[in-house]
Amino acid sequence: MTYISNNPGLAARAIESLKSVYDPELGLNVVDLGLIYQLDFDESNRTVYVQMTLTTRFCPMGDSITMGVRQAMEMAFLGYAIDLQLSFEPPWTSALISEEGKKQLGR
Repeated sequence: MTYISNNPGLAARAIESLKSVYDPELGLNVVDLGLIYQLDFDESNRTVYVQMTLTTRFCPMGDSITMGVRQAMEMAFLGYAIDLQLSFEPPWTSALISEEGKKQLGR
């Protein structure tokens, strides 16, 4: 799992919360799938910036997954605004799946 953050301590808290958000088709959480690209925090403006992707641009569960990410961040960072951006650069590939995720998929 590789992601960028300007605050590793807060990012660790975010990652733990995001592990509760699953892609219902694959049965893996968004962290182990490698869908989270960046987590940045602006504490003075109480904003969490989340950059993520989906397995495909036209993922049928995309709205459900992004809503789950937003809700997980809202619960983990009460009172913070969540600025969630989808990015398809770089495009997601199965190489982004964590070792734990590969084990869960039997790879």
